[in-house]
Amino acid sequence: MRSLEDKIADRTAHVAVVGLGYVGLPLAAAFAKAGYQVSGVDVDEDKVLSIKAGKSYIPDVRTEDLSPHVESGRLTATLDCDVLRAVDAVFICVPTPFDAQRTPDLSFIESASHIIRSRLRRGQLVVLQSTTYPGTTEEVVLPILEKSGLKAGVDFFLGFSPERIDPGNERWTAYNTPKVVGGVTPESTHLTVTLLRQMGALVHPVSSTRAAEMAKLLENTFRAVNIALVNELALIAERMKIDLWEVIEAAKTKPFGFMPFYPGPGVGGHCIPVDPHYLSWKAREYDFYTKFIALAAEVNEAMPYHVVELATESLSRGRIPVNGAHVLVVGVAFKPGVDDARNSPATRVIELLLNRGAQVSYHDPHVPRFQVGNDVFHRANVVLDSVPLTDEVLSAAHCVVIVTGHADVDYERLVEQAARIVDSCNATRAVQTGEGKIFRLGAPLPVSLPDRLLGSSS
Repeated sequence: MRSLEDKIADRTAHVAVVGLGYVGLPLAAAFAKAGYQVSGVDVDEDKVLSIKAGKSYIPDVRTEDLSPHVESGRLTATLDCDVLRAVDAVFICVPTPFDAQRTPDLSFIESASHIIRSRLRRGQLVVLQSTTYPGTTEEVVLPILEKSGLKAGVDFFLGFSPERIDPGNERWTAYNTPKVVGGVTPESTHLTVTLLRQMGALVHPVSSTRAAEMAKLLENTFRAVNIALVNELALIAERMKIDLWEVIEAAKTKPFGFMPFYPGPGVGGHCIPVDPHYLSWKAREYDFYTKFIALAAEVNEAMPYHVVELATESLSRGRIPVNGAHVLVVGVAFKPGVDDARNSPATRVIELLLNRGAQVSYHDPHVPRFQVGNDVFHRANVVLDSVPLTDEVLSAAHCVVIVTGHADVDYERLVEQAARIVDSCNATRAVQTGEGKIFRLGAPLPVSLPDRLLGSSS
């Protein structure tokens, strides 16, 4: 029987990807591009049918790049988990959210592991890619897989390689982003490294799965802490009447010792708001409390409240109460240029505005429908549909709150038509007009609104 390493080398290895979301589909497409036979497995029938039709549902994977692999038969998708019996390597790319108490939810990892266990055979390689706390691979996945009667490092191989997907980033993709790999045994590490290197990117092996898991959390905790720093400085800058955006541009001219981060309405997405909490939760098992991480989370989670305070201030300048005011939120995706609204700070901004009695609508060219509420911040479940950014919609809004600065929004027109704007992400930086009615987070507040707006009801 040919070894797995031989199959990897001549690209006859059959790779399976469990979970075809924002991580799994790009990975599956990348392996197919590298010349491997790839089977995607998911419980979502719509995703499976879309892939079978050669159509991508993720912006990072273009349909024109996906369809040739589907047409050639190199990439297939199925709801049938029994395909895992025949493959040589299985990558687990399932969600790892947290609950309302910020406790890690590993149910998707556990479910995927049980599915693989009942189909595991000798010689297979299993690689967890889902972001999680240090110890998950050895403490959760390994025991489940070994219930098959097979032993890791002897009968099958197990590794961890954290996903490094940056939605909307066209330069760094699943195919060329460097990978970190740690295995439960040296052979597990070696095989995982060998397979991932076939994509052409740098692969950096580490001593253990725990080190690889920790590396991923370090990457995103680093970002969370630095974003919190500039968010706190933004609040100080407003009081000092200093434009922090200008300060950051000045500081980034230093060619060493500085990396620019930018303030905003909070943090969102699948990593930065989640990963630090995974580390903090696990640290408590060791009687250790991550004060730095907790403080960063506190600062970042307070930013939507500050955005709403800026909106309230802008309305009060026009003698308009928040209760009953028409507020238009522009951008609800968690970052510009993507259609992903998971953990978006727009959720909290809208909920807080609704609780204050505002009538809220939103516009986002990438997110047609947005759900908020059904939580302690707003009890009712509210489903909103994106409204077109017409002159009528803009002029009817008492206040426009820009949460996400999508590039395909005409901000010059927005500023011209809107009565007052809260810009939480510096999206209007290039607009020369609008003096007196733009409230920019992290910058001096307008001295006063134009006289024509005072007392206005529009």
